[in-house]
Amino acid sequence: MSTIRESVAHPAQTVRSAAPLDPAGPGAASAPQEDLESVEAPAAVAIPAGPEELRALPDDALPGLARQMRRQLVEITSRTGGHLGPNLGVVELTIAMHRELQSPHEAIVFDTGHQAYVHKMLTGRADLTGLRSAEGVSGYPDRGESVHDVVENSHASGSVAWAHGIDRARRLAGEPGVSAAVIGDGALTGGVGLEALNELASDIGSRTIVVLNDNTRSYAPTVGGLARHLQALRERAVPAGTDVFTALGLTYLGPIDGHDHGALAEALVQARRAAEDPSRSGVVMHVVTRKGAGFARAEADARDHWHSTGPFEIEQPLVTELEPAAAPPAADTWTSRLGAAVLDAARGDERVIALSAAMVDPVGLTAMQRELPSRVIDVGIAEQLALDTAAGLSRGGAKPVVALYATFLNRAYDQLLLDVALHREDVTLTLDRAGVTGDDGPSHHGIWDLSLACQIPGISVWAPRDGEQLSAVFPRALAMSGPSLVRFPKGACPPAIPTLARHEAGDVLAGDPHAPIDVLVLSIGALADRAVEAARAVSSREPAVNVVVLDPVQALPLCGPLLDLAASAGAVVSVEDGVAERGIGAAVAVRLAQGATRSAPAPAIRTLGVAQGFIAHGKRDAILAAHGLDATGIARAIGTVLG
Repeated sequence: MSTIRESVAHPAQTVRSAAPLDPAGPGAASAPQEDLESVEAPAAVAIPAGPEELRALPDDALPGLARQMRRQLVEITSRTGGHLGPNLGVVELTIAMHRELQSPHEAIVFDTGHQAYVHKMLTGRADLTGLRSAEGVSGYPDRGESVHDVVENSHASGSVAWAHGIDRARRLAGEPGVSAAVIGDGALTGGVGLEALNELASDIGSRTIVVLNDNTRSYAPTVGGLARHLQALRERAVPAGTDVFTALGLTYLGPIDGHDHGALAEALVQARRAAEDPSRSGVVMHVVTRKGAGFARAEADARDHWHSTGPFEIEQPLVTELEPAAAPPAADTWTSRLGAAVLDAARGDERVIALSAAMVDPVGLTAMQRELPSRVIDVGIAEQLALDTAAGLSRGGAKPVVALYATFLNRAYDQLLLDVALHREDVTLTLDRAGVTGDDGPSHHGIWDLSLACQIPGISVWAPRDGEQLSAVFPRALAMSGPSLVRFPKGACPPAIPTLARHEAGDVLAGDPHAPIDVLVLSIGALADRAVEAARAVSSREPAVNVVVLDPVQALPLCGPLLDLAASAGAVVSVEDGVAERGIGAAVAVRLAQGATRSAPAPAIRTLGVAQGFIAHGKRDAILAAHGLDATGIARAIGTVLG
């Protein structure tokens, strides 16, 4: 068992650990070094049915329980995919927290939430039944599943504020107990996490415990000055009482070996004692863990330690020298297309600088980072910072490209509106995972970006329908004056959809734009194949009906020729992978209504998109079909406007 160093903002006894802790170094941790791929021994301890049963286990049963949980995590995710690496890293930590804290009365808030599989397994969901599939267990905390799940959000950095708010409310109500936030060192680079620490430090009497799960990574290695400070703390290079947390006024405990059951139990006892001391503010318990711990392939993966994986084979097939394994063909994904387009632009223009919010690889910037490392900036989990930095880069003469997941644009709306757009800065946003994403659930769907963009004056929006068009429109977006946005979905690119005719309003994909148009289908983005299939189905049933499918290519601003074409049609159906009531189709409907008169009424219009609400996890195609965004649903909508 390792000892714990305690520092507080007033004189306190200090105890030092004997050796530095660093997940990348030899003194790192005591998680089992066994390779779970080859472990065949029976599990020593079954997973308990709930926290009460867990607390009843003797201490010497915990290593066997941890080993069984790791084996089960590997077996389950080998079938379903999921966030394996983060969960392997928090097995001992989660066991300790549920033994020492009284969940659900004492709330445990998991930041980001992707590392909550172990928590779920210890709170009655040991089999993770149907993980990440429709009607099955969510890949993130879910209040509908358990009273132990507190915050459902899959976004980062909010846990400290949540836990502190819960604690404040319970103190006001005279209720006993502590609250805890489990936040990674990567998530702590987010502004709201640092803001919450600042506020927590000023609240004397707070009973909030911040468990800092330091594995030196988000997807990739954590960046910035705070990361360097945590490294110095792990290496015992910071004199007692001079760490940043103590300087703020918090109680600091650590660093603690996050794979040592005894050390974690001791630390949590000390953390509770400090948290319940009315003369102190919050407690930071610095725990050092290894992402992917206990599974050799995850630990050896330098890219992201199996942060997220699809289904895989636990037993890798043996390959002899005489039968070399054939390398699978590289997938043509939206992300890889975007990455190639950004790199090509950067090669041709030294002003192009790419920015990421702790997601260089997932958003396609790895190739550029390798070739032009000085021109890729990782700001940490801080989308607001990314947008404001980009605005400054633009003002200084650069051509910044901010690459995000679509769902994370929500975090920087104010910066996009009032720092980038108000000042007409030349900032290009690329939004990966736009629209319905599927398995990761409500807070990961990228369905709000078009709604947000429709409120931004002067923004140019591009929603390519296939990979070829993505490659073609990115340079056009980059060349625009003022803010521009390019959005595309998750996964493999569909087959290229040919242009039948060029029109000043966009690309015609089906029908005859020069004949009277019975129904104009405005297809925004990657649902074009479904729109074309629907139009052909209607035309095959009713050959006399002219259904024209138009891809505007540039979705915003709405151009005059597009509005004129729409106004001339008998009816309009818009199709987009976003919120129907606030997107491109809704904007077209408003513009058509504004131009209508009693003698020249606007055409009938149907705006197809997802319903205004939070969409549960499930397969993308099934979710799209449920919202009428498959070919059948689009054809049905065309039929309704034909009346």
